[in-house]
Amino acid sequence: MRPRITDTTLRDAHQSLWATRMRTEDMIPVLEKIDQVGYHSLEMWGGATFDVCIRYLNEDPWERIRTIKKYVKRTPLQMLLRGQNLVGYANYPDDVAMAFVDMAAETGIDIFRVFDALNDVRNLEVPMKAVKKTGKHLQACVVFTLSPVHTNEHYLETALHLQELGADSICIKDMAGMISPYQAYELVKLLKEKLTVPVQLHTHYIGGMAIGACLKAVEAGVDAFDACSGPLAFGSSQPPVETLVRALQGTQWDTGLDIPLLFEISNYWEELRRKRGYERGVTRISDMKVFDHQVPGGMISNLVSQLEEQNALHRINEVLEEIPKVRADLGYPPLVTPTSQLVGIQAVFNVLTGSRYKMVAQEVKNYVKGYYGRPPAPIAEDIQKLIIGDEEPITCRPADLLENKFEKMKEEIKDLAESEEDYLTYALFPAVARKFFEYRKKVRDGEIVQPQLAEEKQETAKPAAQAGGSGKAGSRRPSRRMSQSSMEDGTMDIEDIKDLIQMLDQTTVNEVQVETAGIRVAIRKGIIGGQFSETPLNTPAADAPAAATEKVEVTEKEEKAEELPDNLVEVTAPMVGTFYRAPSPDSPPFVEVGSTVKKGDTLCIIEAMKLMNEIEAECDGKIIDILVENAQPVEFGQVLFLIAPVE
Repeated sequence: MRPRITDTTLRDAHQSLWATRMRTEDMIPVLEKIDQVGYHSLEMWGGATFDVCIRYLNEDPWERIRTIKKYVKRTPLQMLLRGQNLVGYANYPDDVAMAFVDMAAETGIDIFRVFDALNDVRNLEVPMKAVKKTGKHLQACVVFTLSPVHTNEHYLETALHLQELGADSICIKDMAGMISPYQAYELVKLLKEKLTVPVQLHTHYIGGMAIGACLKAVEAGVDAFDACSGPLAFGSSQPPVETLVRALQGTQWDTGLDIPLLFEISNYWEELRRKRGYERGVTRISDMKVFDHQVPGGMISNLVSQLEEQNALHRINEVLEEIPKVRADLGYPPLVTPTSQLVGIQAVFNVLTGSRYKMVAQEVKNYVKGYYGRPPAPIAEDIQKLIIGDEEPITCRPADLLENKFEKMKEEIKDLAESEEDYLTYALFPAVARKFFEYRKKVRDGEIVQPQLAEEKQETAKPAAQAGGSGKAGSRRPSRRMSQSSMEDGTMDIEDIKDLIQMLDQTTVNEVQVETAGIRVAIRKGIIGGQFSETPLNTPAADAPAAATEKVEVTEKEEKAEELPDNLVEVTAPMVGTFYRAPSPDSPPFVEVGSTVKKGDTLCIIEAMKLMNEIEAECDGKIIDILVENAQPVEFGQVLFLIAPVE
């Protein structure tokens, strides 16, 4: 039997290595050649691609499907669907799930690969039903991991259940690259004997086993496996398609794919990689220890980023040692989105605070309460009590507790939505979607200049690098470009100044002064939210040294402090992340200065490691000041709110 190959270059491969920052414009030149290869499918959507498109790239993810479909006419387009999480990080209501699948199928998705991080089939029922209704191919996943409860019998039982629910094929999803060649052989052989639908293998190169695992799976009769183009292979990504095709050439499992064409395609990706400064996949010692810590490559990248921002990268090994302990405490969840983020951020908290479970992310609390589904094994009782006290976890399907609210959410965004797809985008990521729609409208109205094309970015990135910036691709969200008018007449509005603050933060320069409309503006690094000083150019203060300006600022702050109550409570960020406003309990739509809050009310959301962490009020009181702008990055310990407590 000739095995088929799914190409993951446009989705999982560049998510694993390039933080999903590749733009659609980078894909277009090579799409027609990819379509000529004869792949089983092209995985190009889902996972983190949706989120990243609107959050960082200012692209419409729905348009990406349509664009790729114009060039890829023979090869089925495939997406990764996170079960009831869809393309997000928590469960969505059933009406949103059904509408999302319908729209994805209508827009051009041919194969839906559906999985649940916990292998809790209840979380797959509605998405699978939605896919079957569209008539598209439904591939359901068995998530592979290593633990005392994850046995071949468990995988077979899960696969049989998924087949009963209508799966057209079954995928063994090894997101951390932990399946060894002989394990792959045994599991594929078992599934092929017991199932009546095709079996596919998805694995990662992390621990160095992927090529061997794919070859042994082929020997066992696997119908298809995943691979990607060489420049985006290895490391935390998939195995290289060129190597696997060559290894099978001339055997009974010869794929029949055109190797020279594959190298034409890989040459394009290699040129792009060098042009953009993207990393090549490398298997490091920490990666080879995956069988101990079981951390997927993408998750390791997130951990490194988090620890770097906390100035604690030297503690990475402590975190990797803590992760298996947290995982065991929480019932051995497989480490795949979103459970990988839950376990990872809790391990970071445990290490950095020096006390296990002293600080617990809200999403970890929700997991323990059962809102993500049924853990593979019972959660340790003492840990459960530490995290949620005496509260009893739910036992029903988590989405049963969610109210259908798609129509309600449409009303919330009708001022900016331009299509049914926009309504779905907002339903999935409300705060991020609104910001994206506002940006899109400003571009169309000519209020701001379109983002630079990728080629231009390489040139504009050079000064920052020369000034001492990290130059790391994708390390910061792209900032809004200055308005056209500001560049032409030498004036800047407050948003332009905020952009400069963000740009300055990426260099080693501590302060710059900008002249605009007769005013000299001093902008200092590390000041978030648009705080700055300004003096007329014709005053002595304009030429004063920075220290003198700082003294004036301190005096102004002291005067302001005298007007505030002495017992103010500071609400600080418990982690590095992105600040988002939260709905107000007493004066919708958001918590504002002057809002009255009670202890336990959600003040804001800090997004970190793909998790939305609710920050709660520690006392009853009144909001005196909000020190962060919506959707702005915040540092650990940064003050977010000032609350005047009340008895």
